[in-house]
Formats: sequence, structure tokens, C-alpha cells
Amino acid sequence: MQLLPVPALADNYIWLAADDAGNALVVDPGESAPVEAALAERGWTLRHILLTHHHNDHIGGVFDLVREHDVDVFAPFDTRIPYASNRVEDGEEVVLSEPSARFRVIAVPGHTSSHIAYAGEGFLFCGDTLFSLGCGRLFEGTPEQMAHSLGLLSALPAETLVCCAHEYTAANARFALTVDPDNQALRRRSAEVDELRAKGRPSVPGTLASELAANPFLRVDSDALARWADAQGIAATRTDRFAALRAAKDHFRS
Repeated sequence: MQLLPVPALADNYIWLAADDAGNALVVDPGESAPVEAALAERGWTLRHILLTHHHNDHIGGVFDLVREHDVDVFAPFDTRIPYASNRVEDGEEVVLSEPSARFRVIAVPGHTSSHIAYAGEGFLFCGDTLFSLGCGRLFEGTPEQMAHSLGLLSALPAETLVCCAHEYTAANARFALTVDPDNQALRRRSAEVDELRAKGRPSVPGTLASELAANPFLRVDSDALARWADAQGIAATRTDRFAALRAAKDHFRS
């Protein structure tokens, strides 16, 4: 399938994927106009909408798209998402015919209580759970939940393309370098991101392998993060390290 990140709102990406016949799905359309423009430019036909969580910058365009297109809408069990035609939960499989695709639903609470991700066809549509070189804020979940959710995503094939929903990578890199400064994979990724952004290009998607090597939130068990935690006087449990790392990012000003 062809994959397209569609910029929207201030710093969101809406993900479009289509087969060779132009049958398309869209993930987390926070607004409809950029989706409609991308579909028209490529001659694609929208068939399905996949939603990861209820925040308006991920569902704000659903009503208009449903009104204009004959589509199925897949979403978690959450009444804050009003337009779903198919409610899905952890372990289920979303099977589509046009485009032909299969996605496993993974429950990833932390950013929100009902957040899900879709993994399949070489893609991970992870909403606001995993970002390149970062992770989502904990609005409704606990550090333990988010750390567990990220662990589930980390177990996917290394070549999986991480299709996250925001252009946060450069800012995430600046924070990551303060906690893991000797990480050469991180330094290379940071330089790559600077080059991409200077050219006006998206920094995502990247591979899960790259995230495992460079993203501090996926490296809480590494020696480097253990040393950082020790220097902060943080207890050595995995959850404590993760919570401290997330709190440090929340208060970081680059």
C-alpha cells in the first residue's frame, strides 16, 4: 500500500494508505479538508476510517468525512467517539477488503484510558502513544500502564513503520539528548530529523528498530537510562524510571 502523512492542524499528521486501485483508509482525521484535498489530488476513494482515541485533533473531521463518503469507522469502545460503526478492542483483527488489509488491535492505555493502536501491513498506527523519540503525555493513565503499552509496541517486528500522529521529533530529540547523550543512534537520528525538517519534509514514519535504538522511553531498561535515574536519585524500579523520565519531559523547555 501507498502511505501518505497528511499535515493537519498545528502539528498533526493524518495517515492515508491506499492500494494500487486507489481504495484508501484514513487514520485519525482531526479535520476533513486536508483529507479531501489529498484524496482529490490522487484520485483515491475513501473506504475506511480507523480511530485510535477520542481527542478532537484525532476525530474532528470524522463527521464531515462520514457525510461525504460511504465508509466504515473503526474505534475503541468509548462513548466520547460518537461516529463509530465498528467498535474494536484488544486482540481483535480489523479485516478490510478495499484496500485488502489486516490490522491487529492493541490496547495501549496511558495517554487515554481507551487508546488503541492498529498494527499490520508493515505499519503501526499508534496515535499519541508512541512518538518518534518520545511518547504521549499521561492524561488518563498511569506510568505503569504507559510503560506496559510501549512494551507491547516494542515487541512488533523491527522493520515496522511507526506512524505516529504529531511532528514532535525535533523537540523530542533535544530532550532525549539530555538523558542519553552518548547514544550514537540518537545523535544520528537527531541530525537526520534536522535535515528533513530543514527541507520541509516529515520526520516520520521511521522504523521501530530506529526507535528501539534511540527513543529513551523504549530504553528505560538500558544502562544509560539506569545511570540517568541514579543521578536523579530515583528508585531503581522500571516504573519509577519511566515515571521520572515522563515527568522530566513534561517539564523540559528546549
